[in-house]
Amino acid sequence: VLRLLEAQLQDQRREHEEEMEALKNQVDLMQEELEKQQQAFLQTLQLSPEVQVEFGLQQEITRLTNENLDLKELLEKLEKNEKKLKKQLKIYMKKVQDFEASQTMVPVERRPHERNMQVAVQRKEKDFQGMLEYYKEDEPLLIRNLIT
Repeated sequence: VLRLLEAQLQDQRREHEEEMEALKNQVDLMQEELEKQQQAFLQTLQLSPEVQVEFGLQQEITRLTNENLDLKELLEKLEKNEKKLKKQLKIYMKKVQDFEASQTMVPVERRPHERNMQVAVQRKEKDFQGMLEYYKEDEPLLIRNLIT
């Protein structure tokens, strides 16, 4: 038991050290980036107001261009997902049509019983706003569960 616990402790210690090393590297990279940004900021302060405005505009254009590219990528992903979902919808519609066609071939003895069941379902219809019924205060929990 002691050996097992020692091995687990050493594994945890090694994982912790690796994680700490990765975090230190990340902090170093962030400090370097901060220094670069501070130097750029100091250089822009030394420039004339007209050049500062032009530099600010160039930075904003760059930021907007990057944001635009990100949005284009997202749009492409969503379009691919839409095509995939449309294909799935066509497949399911075909299955429903096949199922309905097979139901029309059901013997006559079963049809009246199925009609009675449909009438019962129609009586139970409610005015739904969605697929789920829940209390308003449970909404954050429901959303969190859906996401996970």
